This record gives sequence, structure tokens and C-alpha cells, in this order.
Amino acid sequence: MYEQVSHSLLNAILDDLKPEIRRQDLRHFYTRLGANFYAIYSLFFTLYGQRQDFKSQMLRLVETMAEGYIKRSAELEGVDIERERDHNWFLSQKWVGMALYATGFAENLSGLIDKSAYFQELGINLVHIMPILKCPADKSDGGYAVSDFRQIDDRLGNLDDMRRVAAEFRKREILLVLDIVLNHTSEEHEWARKAACGERKYQDYYYVYDNRDIPDMFEQSMPEVFPETDPGNFTWNADMQKWVMTVFHDYQWDLNYANPEVFIEMLDVILFWANQGADVLRLDAVAFLWKKIGTACQNERNAHLLLQLLKDCCQVSAPGVLFIAEAIVAPVEVIKYFGEDAIVAKECEIAYNATLMALLWDGVATRNARLLYQGVKNLPAKLERATWLNYVRCHDDIGFGFDDNDIRAAGYDPFAHRQFLLDYFSGQFADSPARGMIFMRNEITRDARICGSLASLAGLESALEAGDAPRIAEAVARIRLLHGVTLSFGGIPLLYNGDALGVVNDYSYRNDPAKSGDSRWIHRPRINWERAELRKKQGTMEFTLFRAIRKMIAIRKEVSAFADFNNREIVEVDNEHLLFFIRYNHQRPSERVLVIANFDAGRQYLDLDAIGNRGVNFHSRFIDLISGVTPAQSGRRIMLEGYGIYWLSEI
Repeated sequence: MYEQVSHSLLNAILDDLKPEIRRQDLRHFYTRLGANFYAIYSLFFTLYGQRQDFKSQMLRLVETMAEGYIKRSAELEGVDIERERDHNWFLSQKWVGMALYATGFAENLSGLIDKSAYFQELGINLVHIMPILKCPADKSDGGYAVSDFRQIDDRLGNLDDMRRVAAEFRKREILLVLDIVLNHTSEEHEWARKAACGERKYQDYYYVYDNRDIPDMFEQSMPEVFPETDPGNFTWNADMQKWVMTVFHDYQWDLNYANPEVFIEMLDVILFWANQGADVLRLDAVAFLWKKIGTACQNERNAHLLLQLLKDCCQVSAPGVLFIAEAIVAPVEVIKYFGEDAIVAKECEIAYNATLMALLWDGVATRNARLLYQGVKNLPAKLERATWLNYVRCHDDIGFGFDDNDIRAAGYDPFAHRQFLLDYFSGQFADSPARGMIFMRNEITRDARICGSLASLAGLESALEAGDAPRIAEAVARIRLLHGVTLSFGGIPLLYNGDALGVVNDYSYRNDPAKSGDSRWIHRPRINWERAELRKKQGTMEFTLFRAIRKMIAIRKEVSAFADFNNREIVEVDNEHLLFFIRYNHQRPSERVLVIANFDAGRQYLDLDAIGNRGVNFHSRFIDLISGVTPAQSGRRIMLEGYGIYWLSEI
């Protein structure tokens, strides 16, 4: 019955399309729309079917998809068709990413083009350019307070520069990743300005209230994202004489997706950037998209329905474009952003593996893999045609939101262990080499997060200051170990700008009034390209680190077992310092790689007899793919040096 209703509505909508749309060649559009319309209709009806203007909004939705398709270039349409034929293309082991701010990597977008050969030198073929859209200079939240969704920040360039970046990346076969800030706008966005001037249409784009009655009801169950700097979730706006929901900062107004006009506007934004050449769109703060009184206003079922609807609509107009879910939530929740009640990804094809990132840092601090093993073992299995972004550091802070049950299973008290990690990485723990900073301490719960560059958290900054060659070598080994795990774990590895060069904390942010209140800028460095030339000079730290990471990237791309088809087995071993997992070639399971990582500074051994068969002939000889040599063995034990990692293949 419902399918008949949807088909009837579709026919009516096609008859009512604007003449300028009907005149276009919409062959592929109509085919995809027909294939996806029942799902689109069902989701849109579930979210907005109770509204009197449902049919007119449905018409506008289809027109928005059609306009997005019409504006897509022939070249990008060709990419769509190619990726539809090879729909698992992004699960290949050949993809290795880097995240960066354009002004940190170069001066602007034009400079990024000039330096793009660096990506190929290192082996990077997926580049996430952090937010580039227009935002207020003094209230930008690192670019996530957008005041115009279609204009580039003047300090970076313009739309023509962005199109040249996209063209250069396509020529070099580099995927372009851009941010779409879905949850909120800047208070200086045109919609917010019109709302502040009293226009009811645009006040309905946000959560706006005359008094504190409803905000107080929300606050009873909503946590605070930035309790130190922005307590609460609502801000009084003197121009409107109303309260507006501002979950992140008081200058970021949360969008109200209970209004279908907001959804259609943001779909239009997504299709706009898809048509500028973005291959992947990182959807920011997706866990917060739907607000409901009496809940934490995170991970709501309707937030997932919104993402499913966005994906279905994008499949019609730009099916070659992937979504990344930026949802830094518990594993049991983040896995849902691939799509619940589905086999293939129905929402976002890619999600951040924040759990693995935090667990790796736990391994560094404790020098053992107990919690790392426990957390990875309990990481929910992902869907087919979905993958993780595995990273050691990103532009954001590090939170230790491990499952308390996993912490206890590893032998720790949850509260005490988190306090230890905060002390360790802020350098307050005895003998800790880390140079991090506490971020957003909640004085009531004592919870906090950590800021700091990869190199500084791994002890390289303190070692360089001391001029201690053995400590420098040890820090480089830690960094190599961490990247060795993310490059082999299964998913798309993502380096952060400067990680391959050992770039340490940048304390200059304290002198910039626009940044000094946000310590996350300590790990968002500007690359000193003169110093970066040391990567070519033998005997330098930069040379050693850069070559080690470049070599692992090159090897990864040649090993089919590192593709991501749920082809990983975590193996428990009797040495708490070691993490051991096996990667299989999903097409030829007999081809496998044994990954062994030692999180201790001292030499450790893996007892092969204690592992069991696992389909591997442990009486075989092995070769380490990274070093090209056979690992040292003592009887039936494989030896790893401190912070060593092996990618072993049978010979």
C-alpha cells in the first residue's frame, strides 16, 4: 500500500517539476530516483509526514536533487558511474589519508596546490582539508562556525582556488575530503541574522524560545560539551529577546531538523560541494542532529533517519560521493552510523575509530596491551561496504571514553585509570616523557581530555630538548609503532599534518587572541618547510621518521590482506605487552599477515606454541615485510625489540 502511495506521489511530483528541470537530460537521475524513491519517501514521511505542507516539501526535495544532478559536470558524472560499477572501491588497501588545515600545510589553497607533490612523495592519496568556509575571524571554532556555506574564507582564497585544488587532486589521483557542518551555523550566518531581526521563517531554522521553560526541560538531561568555556546549552540573544540553543559555543546556533526546510537546505549544501569536486564529505557532529526533551540529545533514532535520508538523496544526484560520520561516541553507538538494520552502509560509509586511537595511547602510557586488547576485542563488527578511519592524532582533543567494563577487565579502576592517563600525558606523572595539556576539565566529575601533537605526546619534544639521542630514537620508535598498527589494522589510515616529520607542540597559539582560549591549537601546527627539508638529510630525526612511515605506506598498498573486508582476527597471547592480530586476504584466505606490536620499551617474546593453529603453520619461516628480514627467534619464540612491530608473512 505504502509503495503504491509513494509511486503515485512520485508521478505527481514529476508532473509538477519546474519546466527548466524537465527539459534536461535526466536519464541517470530518473533511474536512480526510481530505485531510491520508496526509501526516500518513507524516511521523509516518518520525519515530516505529519505536516500539512508535506507534499510541497517533498516536491522541493526532489527538485533539489534534480538541480544538484543537473549541475554535476560530465567528468564527475563519469566518476559516479565508475564507482557504481566498483562499489567497494574505497575498501582497498591503497588508500592512505592525511588531515590538515590549509594554513598549516601552506599559506592558502593556492599554496596547497604548489606543495601537493609532498602527498605523493609520502604516499598520501586522500586529503582532508579542514574547514575552509567563511566564518568570523574571532569566533570561528577552528572553522566550524560557518557564516556562509557556499563561500571560501577570504584568508584561504576563493571558489576558483578550491576548484583548482579539486582538479589538481584528480590529476594526481588524490581523493578530496571536505567538511560539511550539519549541526549548527555561526550566529553571523544569514539565517541567524534574519532570525535575530525577527523573521519567523528563520527563527524556525533554530531552537528559539521566549523564556527558560523549555530550555530548562532540555537542560535536565543534556550534558555540556565545553563546561569550562561554554557551560549550558542555551544562550540569551538580546536582539531577538529569546533563548537559542547553542550546544557547542554561544556563537554557534543549533539547526532544527524537525523543520524539513532545514533538511532540504543542507542537502543542497551537500550537493553543492559534491559538485565542486569533493570525493568524500565529512559530516560534522552527526550525533547531535536531533534534539528531544528528556534525552541527552545525542544519538537519537531520528538523527540516524536524517543521515539515511541524506545518503539516499545523494545516491540519486551524486552516488560517487562518500560520507564520513564524525561521531566521537561509544563504540556501541558509533557503529550505528554505518546504518542500523542494514548489511551494507546505509548512512555513512566511513566513521572515525576514536576508540582505537584512545586505546593506542593507553598502550603507550601503560606499556602494555591489556586494555587495548580488551577494547579492540569488544569493538562491534562493522557492516559490509563500510570502513573505519584509523588515526593516532587528529585536529581535536583526546578523550578516554573507554567502556568501564573493559577497563575493569584489564585490571584497572575506571576513575583512577583515567586520572593516571591524564597525569601521564600532561607530564605530571613521574618519568612521563609526554608533553600534553589538560583540556576542558570538569571540576565536578574530574573528567578531562588531552591536547598535544603526536610527537610531543610520544616523548619526542622532551627528548629533543634534552638532546638525548637514545630517547629520541625511542620516541621515533613509539611513533613508528603507532602508525604501524593503524596502517595494518583494517580501514583507511589517517595521518595528521606534521606527523611524518615529527612536528612537536606549537605554543605560538597563546599569542593569538583568536586562538589563545583553545589549547587544541597546540597540535594544529604550521609546517616549517625549510625544516621539512631535513626529511631528505640522512642522520636526522626527520629523515628516519619520514622514511619509516613512507616505507610502511608503500608496503601496505601492495598487501591485499590489508584491504578492509572484515578480514581481521584478534589473537590473545600470554604476553601483556604485545598486541597480535592476523589479516587475511578475503579472496585467498591462505594469504595472511601476522601483525605483532610491542608496547613495552624492553625486548619481548611471542610464544608461538601458546597461540594455537589459527590456520597458520607456525613451523614455517616468516619474513617481516617492513624490514625485509626474518625475525629473531629463540626456539619457538619470536623476539621483538622495544616498541617494535612486525608485519610477518610466511615464506
